[in-house]
Amino acid sequence: MRTSNFILATLGVAFLGVGAVHALDAAPRPQTLTPALVPAPALAPATKYGSARDALRSGMRTYNAGDKIGAVHALEYAAGQGHSLALWKLGRMYADGDGVEHDDLKAFEYFSKLADQHADESPDSPNAAVVSSAFVALGSYFLDGIQGTYVAANPARAVEMFSYAASYFSDSNAQYNLARLYLKGTGVRKDARHAARWFNLAAEKGHTASQALLGHLLMTGQGVPRLRAKGLMWLTLAREASTDGAKDQWIVDLYKEAFAASDDSDRKLALALLEQYIQARR
Repeated sequence: MRTSNFILATLGVAFLGVGAVHALDAAPRPQTLTPALVPAPALAPATKYGSARDALRSGMRTYNAGDKIGAVHALEYAAGQGHSLALWKLGRMYADGDGVEHDDLKAFEYFSKLADQHADESPDSPNAAVVSSAFVALGSYFLDGIQGTYVAANPARAVEMFSYAASYFSDSNAQYNLARLYLKGTGVRKDARHAARWFNLAAEKGHTASQALLGHLLMTGQGVPRLRAKGLMWLTLAREASTDGAKDQWIVDLYKEAFAASDDSDRKLALALLEQYIQARR
């Protein structure tokens, strides 16, 4: 596949599982599923812990000691009390098969409970990152559905989840995922300019994949004004941050293509823009 068409291929990459964002989309608080459709996860007996915080601490100590099954029991108690970090940790363990059998439905239910109970968490609170991460995970589940369960593919609901995390929590992963939906026209009307604006918000936070795709859009002018020097700047930043070998090769390929397509004036201006960008963040 020619790298000039690589942006189409990157839309098939798995979604990532964290400016005035509200100026783009004022996303209302979404609902995950109606409570009747989301069974509460089973909880372990609550006799060993004095509080949800005690259970969380015990669970994390047990987890770090390598006893992940024991950790689940403690975390389930804390999650039953609505503790946001316990709900998130259990969701991630089941989503990743981390010490437990991989179970996307259980992960979905823990993330749903977290999103439902803590959606109004202040974006500045210590727990905001895990709440936002739960919305991003739910967006990914709604995008494709969970085979053999009541969670059907619903791209419009995925857009709601990503939009809320992107706007209310200013989550860079949500902004990236939302941009890709706009770029492809999945669940929303296809809109490259809107995609570029969300990519830009995430790119400004150092989100590498967003920097790469924003740079590619600006280099090629696919639905946006063509700004080759600025596109090369973003791709240079993305390439420098790419450390995962084969996984990040697509970024390197886009950078090489952009560099080859640039003339000396583009390269000099890109370097000047890069220096300005770095200086502004010191």
